[in-house]
Amino acid sequence: MGAAGRRCAVAVSATTGVEGLHRPGTPGFARLNGAMVLAGLAAFGMLYAAQPVLPQLGAEFDVGAGAASLTVSATTGALALAVLPAAWVGRRWGRGPTMRWGLVASVVLTALVAVAPGFAGLVVLRVLTGLALALVVGVAMGHVGSEVHPAGLGSAMGLYVAGNSLGGVLGRLVTAGVSDLGSWRWGVGALALGAALATAAFWRLLPDSVEPDPGPRTATTGTDPRVPWLALVALLSVPFWLMGGFVAVYNYLGFRLSGPPFDLPPALLGLVFLAYLAGTVASAAAGRAADVWGRPRVMVLAVLVMGAGLALTVPDRLVLVILGLVVLTGGFFAAHAVASGWAPVVAGPVAVRASAAYVMAYYAGSSVFGLWVGVAWAGAGWDGVAAAVGLLVVLALVAVAVVTTARGRSGRPVDASRHAGERDVR
Repeated sequence: MGAAGRRCAVAVSATTGVEGLHRPGTPGFARLNGAMVLAGLAAFGMLYAAQPVLPQLGAEFDVGAGAASLTVSATTGALALAVLPAAWVGRRWGRGPTMRWGLVASVVLTALVAVAPGFAGLVVLRVLTGLALALVVGVAMGHVGSEVHPAGLGSAMGLYVAGNSLGGVLGRLVTAGVSDLGSWRWGVGALALGAALATAAFWRLLPDSVEPDPGPRTATTGTDPRVPWLALVALLSVPFWLMGGFVAVYNYLGFRLSGPPFDLPPALLGLVFLAYLAGTVASAAAGRAADVWGRPRVMVLAVLVMGAGLALTVPDRLVLVILGLVVLTGGFFAAHAVASGWAPVVAGPVAVRASAAYVMAYYAGSSVFGLWVGVAWAGAGWDGVAAAVGLLVVLALVAVAVVTTARGRSGRPVDASRHAGERDVR
């Protein structure tokens, strides 16, 4: 196909079928955004339910920090492996039903975690929870991208990510706060109850899909000239590096703050996770800023902010550690909001698969580096953690540079928002 033909194909793909999608200001747009925020609240609260009680888990089951972190890494690892099958299930059964039943299964499994008799059984239940959550997380971004008009895609994705961060902070606060009153089991049980309420509200609020099942699709080969593969692969590596570093910081910060010189009790440790609120604000703002100033600029700024926050956590001063955590969290979620909306734009005709690959890379990074950074913690304490995560931040900056350079050399704009309306034409 010649250049003119490719431009024509892009124009058609960007405009075909968008008239029925949810536009900003419509009731359907508001309902969809509300439902997806609820999904994020429930899913991400359950995903990281064990993180604020890792020191208690280590003490009860007599395991070290690295082994205790398996209750987080095993869940995110299972989720990463299940993302692509979950996307297939979503196409087969429908994205709405898949997300609904995925949340129900996750609630049941989280309730069972609260009564797990041993550490091995606990880890198995957390693996199963990750598989169930894949039916939500692995489908949600693609659902937003397929249901929302391109004019509102940036803000809708930013709101979904904001719901994710809000779910993360509320889940951690509930688990840590209730655990301080009783045990970690009561905390996880209370979280399961809250997630059940959010799931019930999501079930009722989610509107019917405006995009019918597309049916069989023709395959797109890996040599499709419309896809800048180098830029896409580089962009998909960004969540791998950043999420890995972000989760590692939160995994091992609890161990640092619960010991000398800080010696914080569980309830105060839970308050540390209020830093997630910075992510709620930053992700929504970053989505809007990217629409105005362009994704590359906002992305680079967000990653630099994350690195600055990491540096602030190094001194043994609680005020600086908390401030650094707030800055790091805001930078991370801003970068995540921009990258998650950028991936389908760069991917063009394989946008749906790119969204699934993005989620897989995101949680693979969480699983891999959540464990790997534990080696740095065991060997060099928090200085080792900061050095390891700093390396991941640098790798993310390099990846963003590759994206912008590769897209520029291909003759395609690095921030071509017109592609946001494209559908996967497999």
